[in-house]
Amino acid sequence: MRIAGALKFVVAAAVFLLTFYVITQVFEIKMDSSLGNLFARSALNTAAHPTTKAPRYRCGISKICPEKHFPFKIASGAANVVGPKICVDDNVLMSGVKNNVGRGINTALLNGKTGELIDTKYYDLWGGEVGPFIEFVKSIQDGTIVLMATYDDGATKLNDEARKLISELGSTSINTLAFRDNWVFVGGKGIKTKSPFEQHIKNNKDTNKYEGWPEVVEMEGCIPQKQSD
Repeated sequence: MRIAGALKFVVAAAVFLLTFYVITQVFEIKMDSSLGNLFARSALNTAAHPTTKAPRYRCGISKICPEKHFPFKIASGAANVVGPKICVDDNVLMSGVKNNVGRGINTALLNGKTGELIDTKYYDLWGGEVGPFIEFVKSIQDGTIVLMATYDDGATKLNDEARKLISELGSTSINTLAFRDNWVFVGGKGIKTKSPFEQHIKNNKDTNKYEGWPEVVEMEGCIPQKQSD
């Protein structure tokens, strides 16, 4: 009886160990398989949906400029609250943050060959006088890139002489720029044709975004580098 009992115990123990071994082997295989499937699915998802960021172009414009061009982005002021912003080749030249903008027409001058900043100025053409602005525009040298943006009001004190000088820089809208219109413009001294870089929004009480002022006008593009004469 004792021998029979001992044999039963040995057989039971052997069956238990064998069953345990089989279960653990199957479980490991299934676990390995599950992990393999998980990594495989992850690889497939990564390949199907790559985590790529949209490229950022200079000044935050929507495209890359060709060689020998300067990328730019320019915005007029927002009512009489937020100043204009002028950026060229990823350099912010004028903005409220830089504290170098003001009511009137804001102007940045660049070397047409190198893109180097020459000067930034703003002239109050509502409460100030137009004379200093005229002298400033007259002093611009040939081959200079000129960027202009209005803030609050840039037209009240403009006279025929001032408008003619700006039109000679390539502007077409300057002759109709009126009280509190928003306007941005890129031209050049000595330009032979009218500039393609100009945006103008009229002050109209029926369509104004802000009380008494139209919406901000923005423009971006690529300024061609001036070639040697």
